[in-house]
Amino acid sequence: MGLLFSQYTFKTIKKSVNFALDTIFPKYCITCETEGGYLCQKCFLKVLNAPFQGAFNTEKIIIAGSYKNRYLKEVIHFFKYRCIKELANPVAFFVISYLEQRFDKNFFNSKNNVIIPVPLHPKKLRKRGYNQLTKFGKVLSNHLEIKFFENDLTRISSTKTQTLKARFERFKNIDTKFLLKNPDYYDNKHVLLIDDVITTGATLEACAKEFLKSKNSKNIFLEVTVSELQLNNPSVDRKK
Repeated sequence: MGLLFSQYTFKTIKKSVNFALDTIFPKYCITCETEGGYLCQKCFLKVLNAPFQGAFNTEKIIIAGSYKNRYLKEVIHFFKYRCIKELANPVAFFVISYLEQRFDKNFFNSKNNVIIPVPLHPKKLRKRGYNQLTKFGKVLSNHLEIKFFENDLTRISSTKTQTLKARFERFKNIDTKFLLKNPDYYDNKHVLLIDDVITTGATLEACAKEFLKSKNSKNIFLEVTVSELQLNNPSVDRKK
């Protein structure tokens, strides 16, 4: 009884604090500045209903959109670099909308399927406060009914943010390393590796190498968007 009361009291206080903060510091839509939330319904529909520009899929990689969709670009920027967690839902629903249009409903329906986010380095995680892909991944996991493991793949080397790197450095980024915990668990698994933006494909390649430790595992890379760097440089292998 005491525990239930404490939980109820905590939730009530949290709601009151959030209401007070929203009153003092109201939220505005990141694209049209309408008051009420970080993405108003009108702009949310523009994200969902925009053509899947730059989207493509192969046996190994699925990309739902590109920075040609300016609404999606702004949502990704605020979600990733401004740490606005509330934008995880519209990002996830955009991707889900793409998957539902392009793939059979049973495409991901398997007990052997697992969703894993591309991890941040611990230093960057402490600085940013959270991995933006975690909430995004959980929404996908609930909708697709696929297990989600956020801590099984870890980053053991730190790199500068891809978008802030010098052009040459981006293509030479071969030092990023990852570590897969318990590789045997992923034997015969279909692994859906999720990330928000693809630039050169180096990160995906580094992640994929770790899953070579597992027997007969199949990796599918799910990217929300492809950046201008990738779009404007056909010499970059888009299949990585």
